[in-house]
Amino acid sequence: MNADLDAIVEAHHQGLFAFALSLAGNRDDACELTQETICRFASKGHQLRDRAKVKSWLFTTLYRVYLGWKRRDTRLPHVEVSSVENELPHLAPEAAEGADAGLVLDALLQLEERYRAPLMLFYLEDHSYHEIGGILDVPVGTVMSRLSRGKEQLRRMLGAAASTDEERIVSMPTRQSSPP
Repeated sequence: MNADLDAIVEAHHQGLFAFALSLAGNRDDACELTQETICRFASKGHQLRDRAKVKSWLFTTLYRVYLGWKRRDTRLPHVEVSSVENELPHLAPEAAEGADAGLVLDALLQLEERYRAPLMLFYLEDHSYHEIGGILDVPVGTVMSRLSRGKEQLRRMLGAAASTDEERIVSMPTRQSSPP
């Protein structure tokens, strides 16, 4: 397979790079896209039944990787903190304590595995719907519905936990000063 991979890379690298450059607009990202595509072919290319479709598979994969990167950039844009410091809200230390990642992970671990697995793969491992479907051996539509249902269950669990915390704080006895 190694000689086969070398021949495929030799035959298609220049075209893949040119396509990646037209999508990304800069050489560094084009190199990353091309490299990621070749890595995916190296790990999954054996699944390709018709070797005549190698070129199509490579270009489709490169485009999908690019779209995945764009989706991630849209969801999580890169911004220098110093350029938006004045727009950031002032966060009191008490509020930061309330945003406990452990609470979220605990709630996530309480979900059924069929909802927990897609949520973890999507949000913690940055897999696409298609990749999750392949990993879990379920259709993409099933992945999407499990993500939706899992997020809703997680919201309810976290909402219940937050209201319990609020009730606990509200019900705490307040210290009253003694009369003078």
